[in-house]
Amino acid sequence: MTTDGTTAAGADTPARLFQLLSLLQTPREWPGAELSERLGVSRRTVRRDIDRLRDLGYPVRASQGAAGGYRLVAGKAMPPLVLDDEEAVAIAVGLRAGAGHAVEGVEEASVRALAKLEQVLPGRLRHRVSALQIATTPLTSGDGASIAPETLTVMASAAAGHERLRFAYRAGDGTASRRLTEPYRLVSTGRRWYLVAYDIDREDWRTFRVDRVSEPFATGARFVPRELPKGDAAAFIRDSMWRGRPTYDLDVTFAAPAEFVTARLAATLGPVEVLDDRSCRLRCRASDSIEWLAVRLAVMDCDFTVHGPRELVDCIGDISNRLSRSISGAGKEKGK
Repeated sequence: MTTDGTTAAGADTPARLFQLLSLLQTPREWPGAELSERLGVSRRTVRRDIDRLRDLGYPVRASQGAAGGYRLVAGKAMPPLVLDDEEAVAIAVGLRAGAGHAVEGVEEASVRALAKLEQVLPGRLRHRVSALQIATTPLTSGDGASIAPETLTVMASAAAGHERLRFAYRAGDGTASRRLTEPYRLVSTGRRWYLVAYDIDREDWRTFRVDRVSEPFATGARFVPRELPKGDAAAFIRDSMWRGRPTYDLDVTFAAPAEFVTARLAATLGPVEVLDDRSCRLRCRASDSIEWLAVRLAVMDCDFTVHGPRELVDCIGDISNRLSRSISGAGKEKGK
């Protein structure tokens, strides 16, 4: 027993603080007496540990009275979380799903968070996460551009740590090559992932489709980041995609709020211009096929008016006529 009434086991302050933090991160209020019993220390030590957590930035609120206790509340910034094994596995699996385009708009954040988590994940938990990933099959768009989460996390870690990256690459015509790069950013277009990187051997900036990358390896060699010509990775990707491809000046008015339309637009289109509370307008340059643009607009679940280009107007007219012909005889057959 120590001088303040703690047990010998309770004298291990760092371990006890982690245990206390783990308890407080559950959504409930903990009476001081219960914390004292759980930790095997006196109430005075509990109060002192609570003060230590507050000094570290954890917003612990204490309520008064016989039924009072301690609970962790929302603060100005999110301090580090303490996760048990089950929670860590659940979050890693969820982040892998996010990285795989499960929710459009969160893919890049998912990859960054997954890279950080897997860097400190114990081997036994990595095995469990991989086993769950293998045992589940996501429903995807079927475009064949599936990517292993490990590929994304290796690239994200190398870019964040300014570490040169080697990988094998297969070009669109099937040509295979080995690349040594200085990775800059990963960019998701909603359908595919791209890596923006400086190619050492070619002495120029390049974009790489990540689904064509294999055997990515961080070399450990650090580099000082170069200045990207465009200054913005998304703009650089957009210019690369347009190069050598027909582009169209898209102009569409939607009979729906801007928030509604933005949530349903592809990441490569937008932003939209707010006209009023019930309408908005999209004016941008698009490099996708006219057919894809027509279908994308058709599934927006709101009325819209196409002002241009003429090719898109004609394409939507052709599709509309084709769909009308496909059901023109349905009414007659039903009346027989």
